[in-house]
Amino acid sequence: MLKEIFEQPDALANTIRGRLDPAGGTAFLSGLSLSPRELAAVRRVVIVGCGTSLHAGMVGKYLFEKLADIPTAPEQAAEFRYSNPIVGPDDWVIALSQSGETADTLAAVRESIRKGALVSGLCNVVGSTIAREAGRGVYLHAGPEISVASTKAFTAQVTALLMTALKLGRTRRLSFEDGDRLVKEISRLPELVGKVLEGNDAIAKVAEKYAKADDMFFIGRGMLHPVALEGALKIKEVAYVHAEGYQAAELKHGPIALLSEKTPVVALLADIPGKEKTLGNVQECRTRMAPVVGVVTEGDEAAAAAVTDALVIPKTCAELSPIVTVVVLQLFAYHVARLRGCEIDQPRNLAKSVTVE
Repeated sequence: MLKEIFEQPDALANTIRGRLDPAGGTAFLSGLSLSPRELAAVRRVVIVGCGTSLHAGMVGKYLFEKLADIPTAPEQAAEFRYSNPIVGPDDWVIALSQSGETADTLAAVRESIRKGALVSGLCNVVGSTIAREAGRGVYLHAGPEISVASTKAFTAQVTALLMTALKLGRTRRLSFEDGDRLVKEISRLPELVGKVLEGNDAIAKVAEKYAKADDMFFIGRGMLHPVALEGALKIKEVAYVHAEGYQAAELKHGPIALLSEKTPVVALLADIPGKEKTLGNVQECRTRMAPVVGVVTEGDEAAAAAVTDALVIPKTCAELSPIVTVVVLQLFAYHVARLRGCEIDQPRNLAKSVTVE
């Protein structure tokens, strides 16, 4: 797992390579096999996935709606076909799967094709079943991911979704100036993630303080809410710690009753819209004696001062904040698991690829 976390700068470079178009402020994604006219005709995007891939799809919702002004619905793939989904020729269904063999996601692909929707696969394994049956899509090129807990596949999925949203947005109302800004920021991703990895020792030191906790909360707003869910999932998977991810505003609608000095809260405080509201939630946690680990932007002294322990990420745009933030949470989960003596690469009861319903 640690090896794959540290492979992320190279994995992201491979995902991005040859796919950015600085001259047009857009992205080249030839595997989609969709013309600008076909992209412009899309009226809704549906993203299906399970587990970590579903969390990536939830980030994708924010990216598609922000950059392309198009309604987007992330759907749990296992529920998709049983809910008699309303999809048709104007809908674009994007299936996310690291292995490309996830049974529930494959069933969602087949149901979407049956109903006449436009279907694309977003997979890491070349020639996988979902990639073949979808017939079009984007390969992640993140390299083999052996550890059961997905790390580099998640960041590569979000990056591929970001480039897809950029391409779709440029067929609509996204200006060249905004597209150009995003192309420049995306090209910096390997460097930004590399900077996060330089803080590994600091993250390990903070993990020592909380390795014995039995319960944790992860909170975030906007496109950091799915990252909070992913952070909670990682620590459940590899450290066997009961953890819950919440939209920060939901904290006072029930979960706050469980806070105590023995319940750490991990607050995602990257400098994006909604941060000030999340800082208010942090104060509520501190008032109830709960220690708060904050993931804060470099130079944000106010956010760092508001938390018990601060883990720093480099400054970037809102669209890239989920990617740099989640790397901190991956390292945090790894170190907590290591300190608890857990089997990190092959956690109990889990399989790398869920090929049965």
